[in-house]
Amino acid sequence: MADEQTEAPDSTAVRTALWRAMHVQVDPPPHVLEDEIGLQLAAPGDDWRRRPDMDPRATSAFRAAMVARARFIEDLIAEQADHGVTQYVILGAGLDTFAQRRPGVASRLRVFEVDQPGPQAWKRHRLVELGYGIPDWLHLVPVDFEASDDWLKQLAAADFDSSRPAVIVSTGVSMYLTKDATAATLRQIAGLAPGSTLAITFLLPSELLDDADRPGLRASKEGAQASGTPFISFYAPSEMLALAREAGFKDARHVSGPSLARYFADRTDGLRPSSGEDLLLAAT
Repeated sequence: MADEQTEAPDSTAVRTALWRAMHVQVDPPPHVLEDEIGLQLAAPGDDWRRRPDMDPRATSAFRAAMVARARFIEDLIAEQADHGVTQYVILGAGLDTFAQRRPGVASRLRVFEVDQPGPQAWKRHRLVELGYGIPDWLHLVPVDFEASDDWLKQLAAADFDSSRPAVIVSTGVSMYLTKDATAATLRQIAGLAPGSTLAITFLLPSELLDDADRPGLRASKEGAQASGTPFISFYAPSEMLALAREAGFKDARHVSGPSLARYFADRTDGLRPSSGEDLLLAAT
């Protein structure tokens, strides 16, 4: 650690972790996802629930969307593991806690968390400090995207086997990248071993959102801009599907954010995910 430069995770990663914890602390059971480990990692202080972006009522739909997409991804990982896939790559891992919360599934895999070197060194330190440690099946792969590091080359150096199928996941990242950069990443992933699966989230243009969710998107855009990490790319589902097919995926389908409301079907409190963020699910 002495030679590593640590850097706290960005505000978006922290907000996502706190919303996931809010779901457990504020919303009644059954919980779609139970994750308070991200809160432990972030250690935001005792007054974190008084932050404006943690208002339990005003942010409920966004909180629901965060836990719904995480649950969808983790259900996908468990399904793929049951089918014999043994590698799981998280691009832009942030404060993801799958490895700590789901060791029964994760330990059957080789989990590769890819992130910027500074925040990842910070996370490594926090995992050790909190007693979770770094098991031998968990690989923290530092990649300096700003310096155009080749993430696939860094993965290979971390013992990723490109001849074997993998699940590659990228959530909450594509809006910060140019469309050319996302297309290049899709081409790289499409070249992985047959039987590999990609799940990537993308933001919809405001005109495709439900009217009730447009102010929330506008506030998110303004907050991202103020934080120095502006949203620069939005996609209609047809555009993202076209990018996947052009990249070489043999199968691609669109999963709408509102369709994940199935995880909330039996709730009586009205908690439902907002519209605005959808998923592309593609296979090689």
